[in-house]
Amino acid sequence: MAINREFIGRTYPPTRPYEVGREKIRDFAAALGETGSDGIIAPLTFPVVLSMRAEQQVHLDPELGLDFSRVVHREQEFIPTRSIRAGDRLTVVVTVLDVADAGGNDAVTTRADIRTVEGEHVCTAVSTMVAMAPG
Repeated sequence: MAINREFIGRTYPPTRPYEVGREKIRDFAAALGETGSDGIIAPLTFPVVLSMRAEQQVHLDPELGLDFSRVVHREQEFIPTRSIRAGDRLTVVVTVLDVADAGGNDAVTTRADIRTVEGEHVCTAVSTMVAMAPG
């Protein structure tokens, strides 16, 4: 099945709220080698925890036709409005920005808008995944 270009512009429903805890921040920081984190302010790349989960709605949608077993992460950009802090309750809305052929491979670019449950914008994550062609 070929990748479905009709997905461009499709927006998925918001994710369930994710509560950011101090221990989650400390664990993420430790994985990055930042052992001195107090767990209050998340590292700038922490939004990947939320965006990657939310993007699964797109990547695993059978109607898209993406072979996720062949996917590699090509590009990721975070555009923060403010820092993520312990105690934040966040939701993510994902929109498909592009579905394209990338040299015989399938590429999908998404935008994940991360907001508090009250609606305050926290960060936008733009991500491109590429499914390598067989062979």
